[in-house]
Amino acid sequence: MTRPETVPAPDRDQTRRLALSTSAGAVQQCRDFSRQALLDWHWLAVDGDGWPDDEQVAVFEDVLLMVSELVTNACLHTPGGPRELRLRWDTVRLLVEVSDGSPVPPQLRPFADPGLPGGHGLRVVDRLARAWGSRPEDGGKSVWLEVSSPLNHRA
Repeated sequence: MTRPETVPAPDRDQTRRLALSTSAGAVQQCRDFSRQALLDWHWLAVDGDGWPDDEQVAVFEDVLLMVSELVTNACLHTPGGPRELRLRWDTVRLLVEVSDGSPVPPQLRPFADPGLPGGHGLRVVDRLARAWGSRPEDGGKSVWLEVSSPLNHRA
């Protein structure tokens, strides 16, 4: 069995964009798109035994969860749902942006009852992302988050 090789990070920014026209299926589509981008960018670089380390796997999965949360919020709380998902990686950090048609910025709700559904998405993003926020964009807004690259966490 051949093991994948460790591949160095790119030496320049890389950006991926996914235009969205409907909320139907948007969360899964954005997760799949993000998963492929992270794999293409070798976010699961392997060690000498051919396996990614636990930290890389955890950050990889956290990114997919946070993408799901931002897209879900756009689906639930904005007319027309999300417009676009953008991923930008500069080898040090990943910037995730979800744009939508509502100018209303998201607000972190007070702590919700953990036994009840809903109201936890931005709290998850707040805990996992290095930073997050929103900014006006084309009559709506872009909600963004930053994640540090897991590839050099041992350095």
